[in-house]
Amino acid sequence: MKSENLFVHHSFESAMTECVNDFQEVVEQHFSTVVELLRCRSSKQKSKEAFTFLLDGEREFVTITYEQLDRCSRAIASQLQALNLTGERALLLYPAGVDYLGAFFGCLYAGVIAIPAYPPRNERNTPRILAILKDAQAAVILTSSSTLPQLQSLLAEKFAFENIHWLTTDNLTAGIEQAWQQPSINPDTIALLQYTSGSTGTPKGVMLTHKNLLHNAEVTRQYMEHSCSSKFVSWLPVYHDMGLIGGVLQPLYVGFPCIMMPPAAFLQRPYRWLQAISHYRGTTSGAPNFAYELCIEKITPQQRSTLDLSSWSVAFNGAEPIRLETLKRFAATFAECGFRPEAFYPCYGMAEATLMISGGIKAALPTTKKITKNSTRKQSCDRNECF
Repeated sequence: MKSENLFVHHSFESAMTECVNDFQEVVEQHFSTVVELLRCRSSKQKSKEAFTFLLDGEREFVTITYEQLDRCSRAIASQLQALNLTGERALLLYPAGVDYLGAFFGCLYAGVIAIPAYPPRNERNTPRILAILKDAQAAVILTSSSTLPQLQSLLAEKFAFENIHWLTTDNLTAGIEQAWQQPSINPDTIALLQYTSGSTGTPKGVMLTHKNLLHNAEVTRQYMEHSCSSKFVSWLPVYHDMGLIGGVLQPLYVGFPCIMMPPAAFLQRPYRWLQAISHYRGTTSGAPNFAYELCIEKITPQQRSTLDLSSWSVAFNGAEPIRLETLKRFAATFAECGFRPEAFYPCYGMAEATLMISGGIKAALPTTKKITKNSTRKQSCDRNECF
């Protein structure tokens, strides 16, 4: 029996190659490492809000400026340098929140290779962390003081921790950032190990340099047409490439704010995601295809009546198959809220390529392909007929 599926085609424009070739000239005039980038933001935009974290997805919990993020990063880096860990690898195990940001940039400020991960909540979640620990040969585990006891309880009996430091970063000595020393790093220095999901085997670490991160950030900026007036809204986990490189490094690179919430806040109540976009006038936000499906299914007509999504100009969709039916239903469901189909931005990325590999033109409707199973016939779908 034949079956038909409509998927959104990840269009790979030839112009992307051109903007990649122009990257070095554009970026190296300003900074060559992520540390230089954040130091520049801290110097020139010190009081500007960089990240706002919503504790439950609705109520503002904490906002951090570029200057505050720089100071926090220098404090953590100073402690790492005092422990003589420069050049070593650090596993980051934090619950969702701004503590993750300081720890990540603190590693880079110290010349320590960061390994973003998520703290296991029970025995079932420990194998991936143990596999990463073994593969990366981490010298230090960074976490918060409230998370430390549970981590040690879950991991201590399964891994030999005699040669690993445990460092909590939310209780460092005041003023320790004064001791920070500029690390000896360059564009080719490894910034982080980005581990694959492990869904098809043992997680594998991808070595990403500062140049890899800045390169991908410039590609994303050009293709999503970001500017200092953009605003990112994200519930994506920051230990995943889409959440970290897309939701943290891209706003930092261009210099616009990011509104964040825990992934669980969205999953428990999808309305919170669109409510944050509406309230903060978000211009860029996105998720895998399932998130758009959840919004269609769970957000009520009464809730839709409170939303204004007219500011949303880049609604990216990636990390899993993108289904045309989802895009059509979402656009129809939220048209009354001011959402425009042209905002959809199908894209494709991989940890092995830092993040973004391909994407289309921001203002265009998604390009689609109609594929019939057990047949070699393929038929292009006219963009105007798709929505």
